[in-house]
Amino acid sequence: MKINWNYIKIIGLIICITGLYAFSGHRSDSRTVEGITLKFTGEDNLYLTQSMVNKLLIQNYGIIKNMPKEKLDLDTIEKVIEANEMVKSAQVYLTITGELTSNIAQRQPIGRVEGNTKFYLDEEGENMPLSSNHSARVPIITGNITGKSLEDVYVILQYINKDDFLRKNVIGIHIEAEDNYQLKFRLENFVVNLGNEDDLEQKFNNFKAFYTKAAKDKTLENYNIVSLEFDNQVVCTKI
Repeated sequence: MKINWNYIKIIGLIICITGLYAFSGHRSDSRTVEGITLKFTGEDNLYLTQSMVNKLLIQNYGIIKNMPKEKLDLDTIEKVIEANEMVKSAQVYLTITGELTSNIAQRQPIGRVEGNTKFYLDEEGENMPLSSNHSARVPIITGNITGKSLEDVYVILQYINKDDFLRKNVIGIHIEAEDNYQLKFRLENFVVNLGNEDDLEQKFNNFKAFYTKAAKDKTLENYNIVSLEFDNQVVCTKI
């Protein structure tokens, strides 16, 4: 019987490769975590610190550094970080050098509610707690705080944040009642009666046309109320 040495060589090669992969995998699993790297994504990362995240991990998962890699559960670590009320999302992975790395996106406030309870309204319209690390410079929301009125205010704030002029100048939104909202501007003494959240583009276009002309005529200080509730017009009340 003639022996097929080529066939035997191929089988031997497969066995060697499989053994090497198994050995490499075993060595990799037996290694320990060399350290932890936290990366905060986005422009403003002011509400959560590295030490706060490290403390959160120790309290809820234990000391990770020098932990065997085979004992790590990356999904659980992500959930631990995302449980913090300042965190929008977290992505956790292990580098080939044994460094546990987490990319953390913080929630971003767009308004601050000053009612019986104080909290931020974030970029997704959800309640966000105030931070002891930083106070955000966002419009202050006052008045008749309800679920419906905050939904409307969120729509108004989204529009304001997309407009450079409004974003720089609007410092407050007062809720007189549901569907009745007032704006406070940074450098002006008048109040802008916006009405409801409908037709914001038309209302603000009318307002900016009025503002440009009144600024040119130097008459802005003559008004205490500017109303935008009426169709396609600006109604002003003088002091």
